[in-house]
Amino acid sequence: MITKYFAKVSVSFNPLVAAAKPARVFLSNIPPKSRNASIALTQKILAPSSTEPSVISVTFKDGNVISLDPTQNSTVEVAEAFDRYSRVLKLKDDISEE
Repeated sequence: MITKYFAKVSVSFNPLVAAAKPARVFLSNIPPKSRNASIALTQKILAPSSTEPSVISVTFKDGNVISLDPTQNSTVEVAEAFDRYSRVLKLKDDISEE
């Protein structure tokens, strides 16, 4: 996963349900060095009785925000959604460097 273009990551999920796997895998794919230096990471663990929805929200360095429901998407779909926009930003960077 291309995390270079992430500015802020916010994840909230209930870890006791099977549908929390995409959120856990997403968090594990963010490199520890990025968590401390360039990415503002917010994690919220929801109680089993909580009515608040699970969500993965990423704010990119250009200000664009993408939010996904990890209970409705697979692990691969979550990674592809964020990588798709990261590749767009990488292409813009590559073009501007030339």
